[in-house]
Amino acid sequence: MRMRADRWLTTLGVCSRSETKRLIRSGLVQVNGRTIRDPGESAETETDSLRVRGEELDGRTVRHAMLHKPAGLLTAARDSRQPTVMDLLPPVYGSIGCMPVGRLDRDTTGLLILTCDGEMNHRLLSPGRHVDKVYEAEVDGRLTEREIEAFAAGLELSDFTALPAKLEILRAGEEGSLGRVTVSEGKFHQVKRMFSAVGHGVRTLRRIRFGPLTLPEDLPEGAWRELKPEELQALRDAAGME
Repeated sequence: MRMRADRWLTTLGVCSRSETKRLIRSGLVQVNGRTIRDPGESAETETDSLRVRGEELDGRTVRHAMLHKPAGLLTAARDSRQPTVMDLLPPVYGSIGCMPVGRLDRDTTGLLILTCDGEMNHRLLSPGRHVDKVYEAEVDGRLTEREIEAFAAGLELSDFTALPAKLEILRAGEEGSLGRVTVSEGKFHQVKRMFSAVGHGVRTLRRIRFGPLTLPEDLPEGAWRELKPEELQALRDAAGME
């Protein structure tokens, strides 16, 4: 992506636009090893090297990541009163506009995708795409074939009818059960409300898959990493993007 040098540094959150102009005119910015002094000079943000005050910076303004969300954080870009998932990533991700794809409730854990690609974000969440999300839920009481059939038929909730979903029983007992649920939509508190509709409170909820991506076993809660090229391509395919 070609961008003016002053806008590039501002987008990365290095400093304000006016301060960036002073930095460049003072000869403190290098692009591809060459000192630049014109704030309007353009650069290729994804491939050109960048040094500011002698320090090499990662100049990419388009990034994609996965995060193993822990409980207790809001899925939001920012909040003036409460911590959000963006607090787990370096500040530059917020500066360049990297946003969560959809939401996980505050007490829900698991896989969260973040991207700077607004079109891909929109497409992955579009109801017409039916991108599957898979959750593991610990619930009160014993899960049976009755609940499997109810999920498969679609559940009528107070404000909408949930589309048919797949429920697998991983463990069942009188005191509690563990189920795996695959849904193709992502309405507010949907999985919790579906279990509630069939008489089971949810104790814990964890998303283990979003579309083609599965939560890696070696990514602990609170940790994140950038998407691999093949993972990003799989998401773009799921979103129907060329």
